[in-house]
Amino acid sequence: MNKQWWIVVAVAAAVLWFFVSIEPVLAPFFVSMVLAYLGDPIADRLEDRGLSRRWSVAVVFVLLTLLVGLTLLLVVPLLGRQIGQLAEALPAILNWVQSTVLPQLQSWTGLDLSTDFDQLRQALLANWKETGTLAASVLAQVSRSGLVLAGWLANLALIPVVTFYLLLDWDVLVGKVRRLLPRQWEPTAVRLAKECDEVLAAFLRGQLIVMLCLGVIYAVGLTLLGVRFGLLIGLLSGLASIVPYLGVIVGITVAGVVAFFQFGDWLILLGVALVFGFGQLVESTLLQPKLLGDKIGLHPVAVIFAVLAGGQLFGFTGVLLALPVAAMVMVVLRYLHETYKNSSLYDAHQQGRDGARQPAANADEDVR
Repeated sequence: MNKQWWIVVAVAAAVLWFFVSIEPVLAPFFVSMVLAYLGDPIADRLEDRGLSRRWSVAVVFVLLTLLVGLTLLLVVPLLGRQIGQLAEALPAILNWVQSTVLPQLQSWTGLDLSTDFDQLRQALLANWKETGTLAASVLAQVSRSGLVLAGWLANLALIPVVTFYLLLDWDVLVGKVRRLLPRQWEPTAVRLAKECDEVLAAFLRGQLIVMLCLGVIYAVGLTLLGVRFGLLIGLLSGLASIVPYLGVIVGITVAGVVAFFQFGDWLILLGVALVFGFGQLVESTLLQPKLLGDKIGLHPVAVIFAVLAGGQLFGFTGVLLALPVAAMVMVVLRYLHETYKNSSLYDAHQQGRDGARQPAANADEDVR
């Protein structure tokens, strides 16, 4: 490795160490970058229609503000109420499962799961209470500490400001980064950047819309059936759809248990299955082909591994970043695989024949 490569590696390591060191203050900037990335194509289209960049950004910024505001005003209070109702109903649901469902399963399969479930039930209730106590203590601590509360409010206030300026100068920043690239690396870097942009666009602007649509379908369907906690179960199932098939498995299981506990009728399970089946039909025939296509191309096992690895390494932030980073790594690995297949390391004999064939072809041209 020559001296230039050592310099590049040292600079990359220093930049990585710097960002890891300031990780606690990066959250508002990360959220702002995601919002700016999502809004930049809309701003570019408005510019193409004759608006100035500043007016285009202002329109996009107002739309994003209205969307976030409506979500906070309409969805968050409903979710808060349903979470509180679920906390109150959880002991009764677990008692019903232990007294009704488990004996029925034992009569069908001969397996006695009562002891294991009782331990699980006690652990779940204990952790649920501890979670509530922890949340209450954290809120109390925040209310007592003016500096912590001020820091949270400052981070929230930073998000719209940083988002606006990133949207305003997004194309300028991209152009400056491109001009900083070494000239011999620029064509390859630009090609990989475009492929990464396609993958990230498919994920951020596609997968998130798919998850939102599925959450709405599940929530509306369960609410129309009269299932308690329909909004909560539906939205959580939509979020879990980030991992293939996890959302429908978790959602239909939880909704089925809650619905049967509520109505005591096996027919309600058919309604729950129809809701999730309709969501899967819409996803496979409409949402996936229109919004995603084959741009992400991550195998389900790779998706599961990326989410678990991200959570293990960097917690909740790692879970959020896992799939975008995995998609970008996939683009780089695809390029390395293509380079390797075309190299002499992969097939030295073929490369030798191609090299011998090329001078022969040049000699024929000289004879002509």
